[in-house]
Amino acid sequence: MINARLQEYLWGTLMNNKIEKSKSSLRFVASSKKGQEELIGFGLIIVIVAVILLVLLGFSLSSKDEQIIQSYEVESFLQSMLMQTTDCRDKLEYSSVQELIFRCNKGDYCEDNRDSCKVLNQTLTNILSDVWVIQDRPIKGYKLTILSGEEEFLLIQKGNLTNNYKGAVQPFSRGGMSFKVNFIAAY
Repeated sequence: MINARLQEYLWGTLMNNKIEKSKSSLRFVASSKKGQEELIGFGLIIVIVAVILLVLLGFSLSSKDEQIIQSYEVESFLQSMLMQTTDCRDKLEYSSVQELIFRCNKGDYCEDNRDSCKVLNQTLTNILSDVWVIQDRPIKGYKLTILSGEEEFLLIQKGNLTNNYKGAVQPFSRGGMSFKVNFIAAY
């Protein structure tokens, strides 16, 4: 009987130890699974934040690179506009816009008795409206000013001049008279 009781006691103690070990191992397994779940959640948060940052970075880079108008385009336009041939004749040659500016400043007329200043104004208005279309484009407006010395000689303006613009200046002179053509394209 003592043996039976001892066996029972030993068996109970052994079982209690196994149960305790089993409980502690279950606690370890549960805590390690909880830790794994937390790491997976943390990893997902990092991935989501990284994707959002990449999307925002993509938008910011694409908006900075996309400029409506480049400075060289305005400068090239101004230079080519001055070389444009007009329908104002002087003897056997048609005058360029630059030549027409000189003629208008002197008060000369075209060979067909048209006022060179009116022809200049009409020619520049046509060129500007053909090249710098305001409707259906991001261009909001433009302003062309011709200065003779420091005095405004001619002004053509259309649309809304915003704070976002590109501009160019083209100086030239003849016979002691200096001229400046300023052009601004707003977007």
